[in-house]
Amino acid sequence: MKIGVIGTGNIGATLARKMIAAGHDVQVANSKGIEGVRAFANEIGAVPADISGVVRDAEVIFLSIPFPAVADLPADLFASVPLDVPVVDTGNYYPGVRDQKIPEIDEGMAESVWVSKQIGRPVIKAFNNLLAYSLAELGQPEGTPGRLAAAVAGDDQVGVQTVMELVSESGFDPVNAGSLEQSWRQQPATPAYCCDYTAVDMRRALDAAVKGEAPKTRDRMIEHFAKLGPNPSHADIIAMNRQLSPISHA
Repeated sequence: MKIGVIGTGNIGATLARKMIAAGHDVQVANSKGIEGVRAFANEIGAVPADISGVVRDAEVIFLSIPFPAVADLPADLFASVPLDVPVVDTGNYYPGVRDQKIPEIDEGMAESVWVSKQIGRPVIKAFNNLLAYSLAELGQPEGTPGRLAAAVAGDDQVGVQTVMELVSESGFDPVNAGSLEQSWRQQPATPAYCCDYTAVDMRRALDAAVKGEAPKTRDRMIEHFAKLGPNPSHADIIAMNRQLSPISHA
């Protein structure tokens, strides 16, 4: 499968590596152009591309860029991309911490619905509710007891199934989280967000989410992280997330 990855931060870079390891042909692009991404592409065995080239002929596209930067993508970037090509939004919105405020999301619009409106086409939400360390280091073969899970939300069920297969190839059990409108259930500070759950507990966590509650916790994340000290371990972060947004919170 030919896969295009837009963005080479922690999540985008890890996804590119995992897709190559799974046997896919991968093109990568970032905001620095072909030359700016060439060294990374050569390192992992991908093909360097610019933003317009990375989507050309792609069968799946991963969008892994800073959240507000979505609005700065070329308006016609996806104009020639067939609608049956899944565009996977892996991003998360952290207003006042990393991102500028986006009124539509602050008023209740699901983050990936906003992304869909910015790029003028449907998206699928996936790979956003795993910490970078989890994605890079904790994947396991299908059938492994205790295998961690990742949520996938979207309206095109064929595309969702394709992305769920890629989730499994990446080492995680995919959990269908429903429509794109329901993707708020896997946004930051929900029970399903970055808690390293198995598929059974991921489903419980998605069901436990309460509309409008997560932003209250998310907006105090700097305060919560400060309590963990300067170099919190992965286990400490997971424990904090589970405590702040427990599955029983329903």
